[in-house]
Amino acid sequence: MPEMSNSSENPHICTCGELVPGDVLVADGARRFAVLDASPADEEHVRLTLRAVRGGPDFHAVHPRTGPVEVAGERVDPESVPLIVPTGPGADFRDGDRMSVLDAARPEGTERHFVRRDGAWHVRPGDSDRPDAATERPFGGTDTPLTDEEMRALMARDPHAVVCRHDPVSRPPRGGRRVVVTGVGAITPLGGDAAATWQGLLDGRSGIRRLDGEEFEDLGVRIAAPAAVDPAERLPRARARTMSRSAQFAVLAAREAWGDAGFAQDEVAEGLLDARRVGVSIGTIIGGAPVMVDADRTLAERGQRHVSPHTTPMIVPSGAAAQVAIDTGARAEARTVSSACASGTEAIGIAIDRIRDGHADVMVAGGTEAVIVPAIMAGFASMRALSPGTHGPEKASRPFDTARDGFVVGEGAGLLILESEDHARARGARIYCEAAGWGVSADAFHMAAPRPDGEGVVDALHKALDDAGAKPDDVLHVNAHATATGTGDAAEALALRAVFGERPAMPVTAPKGAMGHLQGAAGAVEAVAAVLTLYHGLVPPTAGCDEPDETLGLDVVTGAPRPLPEPGDIALSNSFGFGGHNAVLALRRIRTA
Repeated sequence: MPEMSNSSENPHICTCGELVPGDVLVADGARRFAVLDASPADEEHVRLTLRAVRGGPDFHAVHPRTGPVEVAGERVDPESVPLIVPTGPGADFRDGDRMSVLDAARPEGTERHFVRRDGAWHVRPGDSDRPDAATERPFGGTDTPLTDEEMRALMARDPHAVVCRHDPVSRPPRGGRRVVVTGVGAITPLGGDAAATWQGLLDGRSGIRRLDGEEFEDLGVRIAAPAAVDPAERLPRARARTMSRSAQFAVLAAREAWGDAGFAQDEVAEGLLDARRVGVSIGTIIGGAPVMVDADRTLAERGQRHVSPHTTPMIVPSGAAAQVAIDTGARAEARTVSSACASGTEAIGIAIDRIRDGHADVMVAGGTEAVIVPAIMAGFASMRALSPGTHGPEKASRPFDTARDGFVVGEGAGLLILESEDHARARGARIYCEAAGWGVSADAFHMAAPRPDGEGVVDALHKALDDAGAKPDDVLHVNAHATATGTGDAAEALALRAVFGERPAMPVTAPKGAMGHLQGAAGAVEAVAAVLTLYHGLVPPTAGCDEPDETLGLDVVTGAPRPLPEPGDIALSNSFGFGGHNAVLALRRIRTA
């Protein structure tokens, strides 16, 4: 845009006949219009082609040749004044739309950005402290959300001086239903519930330790992140014996999330909730496979009579979802998702779609895993994927650190309660944030290694933003997958830079430094952390990252929690898995008065 001072230097009066292209007309003492052309209309009049000095549409005016006009002391290059076609007030609006309002006739060229949320136009964070005559109005201050009628009135205001550009959301909301998070639950290496896990993350504490069990004595790597509590001790003995450890985790985390959302344990059974409108979606990789290992050992050592009759039901990966459905009474569906370490995130994404598309009003969604068993630990160690723990157990998982040397196996579960917004508001539920969208992709590259160029991750990031009706500059935080492997962290960082710029400004955190890698539950537990980050306005530090790798080009939060930035409203939670499964969850902050 052309450079101009904020005031008219040496303004003077001349006649229209003296005007030439590049002159700047002063109107009403403040507005300025560049003269693009001045040509005779007839013997006594001049036809002017004008454009606001900061850009806009062309318009014409005919003035007497000898008529006086005020001209600014500055001149502009007519070729440098951009042609902008404004959007008329007849445009259709929907939530997620963007509107930029440029006071194009003022030298300072103030531009303000709006986003439509909940049927009203909100000033984008960071713009609220900018003076802008274009949005001054008798019906409220410049920070007051505009109604659609007020926005149309603004768009209908002199389009030669105030240019409005409408950027509609890339796709309409699916089914027209907005999905929100109303409850969280978790059992992790940091604690037996979501609150303890969250506090552990804020404190930068590590839940990683050395395994002392006799069964691990012969392993080359004996460092892992077991859950902080034994789930079997929190359940009736008879019930616990019918469930695998991962299913036990899921049931307990679901109970916590259910209660956190304000539902009574027997609400479905008593008919207060329609069981056919409540569903379950849980991700896991291995499910009850450790049960099979134990059963095989029992069969070999003690014979068939000692193999539990519950073995087969406990082995199936769908056991966790089934047990949660039994526990809550959910009858809409009991879905299981198995997409390697992206399983928990995909399960949440699918649950979002089920509510959007009208198949359910409430979904219990997340992931669970319990794979700290010798055979699986040995397999990961043979792949040279595990950290040997050179720096001690608490520093074994070092996401984005220059000394990162592999991941640490963890266990636990994370569950969210998702609801359609109208359902949640009708019962007066506390809302953590909006579950705005998600995206998936496949690397189609290798069974264990990620694509080094991060292209698959880039695809998933773009899909999640598109699904949420968001743009890269709306993102204020990323909860990274970051397993602390050299190639994995580098590929994720490369993808983030490709989407958000060479040095992304948003703070990044990696919970696996504190909890290890919870496999199929990782994305779900990290989604719980991202939800609480938006709700509390704090980004937890990355435990284990003492010396961030500067070559990755990310703003990694270390040492202490950091306040969430004000500009933007989207947090992303990334999950990537063996075989090239990529999933990204987009959560939107809901500001409260």
